[in-house]
Amino acid sequence: MKRIALFPGSFDPFTNGHYDVVMRGAKLFDEVIVAIGNNSSKQRYIPVEKMYEVMTRLFEGHPNISVQTFKGLTAEFAREVGAQFLLRGLRNTTDFEYENTIAQANRHVNHDLESVFLITSPQLAAISSSIIREIHRFGGNVDQFIPFQFSEIADSALQ
Repeated sequence: MKRIALFPGSFDPFTNGHYDVVMRGAKLFDEVIVAIGNNSSKQRYIPVEKMYEVMTRLFEGHPNISVQTFKGLTAEFAREVGAQFLLRGLRNTTDFEYENTIAQANRHVNHDLESVFLITSPQLAAISSSIIREIHRFGGNVDQFIPFQFSEIADSALQ
């Protein structure tokens, strides 16, 4: 059976930390689906459609990595795409507490879904999408934290 992992998130924006988890996950699983979800409790900085476009180009040369968008419960979407694993990155103990709770809820909704946690590479542990948005919002250059030219994408999306 093909081992399919779903890496869900709002990815607003998709960071080098996210990229690192995807690339490491692609070595562990036959297929990794990067799933851009719409978090109803968050106001997006970059539209989902723009992130989907950029992330699809980012993974063009990787046949076992794909990008999709979804709405609704992550555990239900995992079932729809045949993913048996949820791939998540952990930067610190705060992330663990949050992700543990989410993993338990996902397992309740989809009993066949296993959460797999990868510890963030040390040099990327301080990066978060919210910090990147804040730096960019106040005119700072964030390209070193993003695996694509973020300023061009963000500036065109925010106009």
